[in-house]
Amino acid sequence: MIDKQKLLALYKETRRKTTELCQHLTDEEFVAQPIIEVSPPKWHLGHTTWFFEEFILSKQEGYRRFDDYFAYYFNSYYNNIGDRVKKKDRGGKTEPCPVSIREYRKYVDDQMEQFYDQINEELDALQLGINHEQQHQELLTYDLKKIGSLAGKDMKLVDGIKNEEDELTFLSVSEGVYDIGFCDEGFCYDNELGKHKTYIHPFEIASRLVTNGEYLEFIEAGGYKDFNLWHSDGWDFINKHKIKAPYYWKKVDGEWKEYTLKGLESIDKQKPVNHVSFYEAFAYASWKGMRLPTEFEWEVANDKFSWGNLWEWTNSAYLPYPNYKKAEGAIGEYNGKFMVNCHVLRGASFVTPKAHSRYTYRNFFYPSSRWQFSGIRLAK
Repeated sequence: MIDKQKLLALYKETRRKTTELCQHLTDEEFVAQPIIEVSPPKWHLGHTTWFFEEFILSKQEGYRRFDDYFAYYFNSYYNNIGDRVKKKDRGGKTEPCPVSIREYRKYVDDQMEQFYDQINEELDALQLGINHEQQHQELLTYDLKKIGSLAGKDMKLVDGIKNEEDELTFLSVSEGVYDIGFCDEGFCYDNELGKHKTYIHPFEIASRLVTNGEYLEFIEAGGYKDFNLWHSDGWDFINKHKIKAPYYWKKVDGEWKEYTLKGLESIDKQKPVNHVSFYEAFAYASWKGMRLPTEFEWEVANDKFSWGNLWEWTNSAYLPYPNYKKAEGAIGEYNGKFMVNCHVLRGASFVTPKAHSRYTYRNFFYPSSRWQFSGIRLAK
């Protein structure tokens, strides 16, 4: 049973946190879209607002939309709802302006309070909307880091990546049939449902993530020059884009430096290597004579090690669990239609909202993606 008053309080807190992430932005940063993966901060603020308007408020008798154009501009990928701006063009639109987006957020927040007593059938959608906005808080942080990197500036955000100081050991997991999937109380996404049994062969998994220092050894050993270590797609990708190091690394006067949320800093060899693609994670594991864990191995072993520093690439394609059921209408587009050409990441990162840090959570990105907070845990 969903507690309506607790849900309203969580709604307000979530909305406040999103706005807080943008409080130090200049007008130029607020509208910037430097690469296709990045959405302008103004779009995040509007899109998360649109979600509540579209899936909750628009269902209430007597509600009037703030602006019909917003339903077009802030629709991300929901074909059931209608046309939308292509992602690559979000930063090229001068309208809506930041001022009108802030007015939009206030209008929807006020309307949510006004109509809250009659919102009953849409409580599941409201809970999904809150989790959706929390997801965007993390995505927004990725995007703010990319925007800040162009000027090498401090983005006034907490860079909470912890050092991986423990000695690397490998933890044994026995073979057997294990339960996989979400079965607890509370919220989860539909891609976590369909609890099922999976046979796991005996394996070992690393006690910690790969560090910058360890990854630097891979670079210096010629890891980016040895095609034998890479998938064919990965080899083509790094050569096409002239990739020779993790996403935010650059050599300055012969020294490797890394852009962090606090600006450009010397590489800290004890911190986990960050912003690597699946291709790079796979190549590093190959160089070590090991592999990446499957998402099922990761889930079975998660209580044996500490996680939550960075999202961790697995060797599993993003596919539906047995008995997965796609919801009707636009909500059914949330996860299911992306179950092709993506790989699963498990765990969480240092900016993942607390409620999303659960061992069954299935994050997913294209294997070439590098701008998210992603690291490497080895298995063998």
